Amino acid sequence: MHVKKWTAAAVGAVLALSAAGTAVAHHSFATEFDRNKPIRLEGKVVKFEWVNPHSWIHLKTKDGTTWRVEGGAPSALLRRGWNRNSLPAGTDIIVDAFRARDGDTRASAAEIRFPNGRELSLGNPTTEAVAAAAKRGGQ
Repeated sequence: MHVKKWTAAAVGAVLALSAAGTAVAHHSFATEFDRNKPIRLEGKVVKFEWVNPHSWIHLKTKDGTTWRVEGGAPSALLRRGWNRNSLPAGTDIIVDAFRARDGDTRASAAEIRFPNGRELSLGNPTTEAVAAAAKRGGQ
């Protein structure tokens, strides 16, 4: 009987810690990024991380700086026609994004463009809403 209680307590503790880690990892756009600090990044994809809760593009700009650009969840990207192989390393892209509040080389983007003019949404609904508001003049 004591073993069952101990096992249940251990399982409960693991689940609680897992949920806490997920809650800390997921954040609101306004907490981490500043819609008043837009930035355009041009460079080559170093790595594309197809992970939850947000995908990440690692982008090396012409000045040698590597940026981490947050996109939407893989499920949101799938609905927009993406897959885990959509951005192979070495792909040239242009990203209009919003800088991290802490000044780090992180940004959140709604869309990327390729040198040929093709555009793709990164599936981040919060960033897409901020970008739409900025196009309307912040209304």
